[in-house]
Amino acid sequence: MMSFLEKKIKERVERNKPVLVPYIMAGDGGLEETIRRIVLLQEAGVTAIEIGIPFSDPVADGPTIERAGIRALEKGTTLTKVLDKLIEEKNRLTVPLVIMSYVNPIFQLGLEKFAQKCAEANIQAVIIPDLPYEEQPIISPILQTKGIGIIQLVTITSSNERVDMLAKNSHGFLYAVTVAGTTGVKRDFSSDVVKNLERVNKLSPVPVLAGFGISTSKQVEDMSKVVDGVVVGSKIVSWFDDGEEAELLRFIDEVHSIDNTVRV
Repeated sequence: MMSFLEKKIKERVERNKPVLVPYIMAGDGGLEETIRRIVLLQEAGVTAIEIGIPFSDPVADGPTIERAGIRALEKGTTLTKVLDKLIEEKNRLTVPLVIMSYVNPIFQLGLEKFAQKCAEANIQAVIIPDLPYEEQPIISPILQTKGIGIIQLVTITSSNERVDMLAKNSHGFLYAVTVAGTTGVKRDFSSDVVKNLERVNKLSPVPVLAGFGISTSKQVEDMSKVVDGVVVGSKIVSWFDDGEEAELLRFIDEVHSIDNTVRV
């Protein structure tokens, strides 16, 4: 049966509109502020929201998200507290939610407990950047018993065979990383990045979302010509941190106005 996340993405794709998944750092500004930000984004009509769990030793986060993680950790944010807060507020949260965390916090909480709390919080899928696909059998069966999938990441260096394997085992969408590095705003993307996204999209049986470095509606429009949508992280975090929510909402409105009927 199609999950809520898959259903919302399918609806968006069928309307020829780019899928938009903003990333926020849980606990940046406090957990009450996290809930307020989720509600603001869902009322603005985003497709889903990726919620990052602060971690002291991130491997995929660039400076902006790393600083947000430090701010969240200074407020005492933990994976348990985030999930408990999402459970407490779940009746207000109607948008599909995805958790992005590293392996250590999940293992510290305990795999069964993590899966149970994610299910109670209506989490649709998880992203675990430092858990290789080959190691995922230690957690994926436990998540599957609760109806929770793992979103796979592919990079510009992933072979066709690996993209094919990861795409077939990705829940909701396939996350195509656009840089050979960490998150962070980029001014532009090379033609090689676009060609790689085209390659990944042709190989994937599930929707493909581009992520890392995307910060403008023009970039979203360009990306949506070759893939189904985007994940936007650092710029969203900056807008919230700088108190520029009007700019954030303007960006979301601009993305909503994009028509990606013409695809490469």
